[in-house]
Amino acid sequence: MTGTELPYADALAELEQILDELEAGTADVDALTARVARAAELIALCRERIGAARLEIEQIVAGLEGEATQAGDASG
Repeated sequence: MTGTELPYADALAELEQILDELEAGTADVDALTARVARAAELIALCRERIGAARLEIEQIVAGLEGEATQAGDASG
């Protein structure tokens, strides 16, 4: 599964697991760089998903506002 196919909730869960490992000091020193790199990938993915969701919500709200304006024009 590539990063773009990873659901947001799964990405967040994996990121939390990595953070727990880092905070607990259980991450193997040899794997530390890879874990930190993976955490950075997951953070970027989550930010991208949040940004895309925000944009989609803004478009939906704008569409609703446009429909309300058109309804108001038609009745007035």
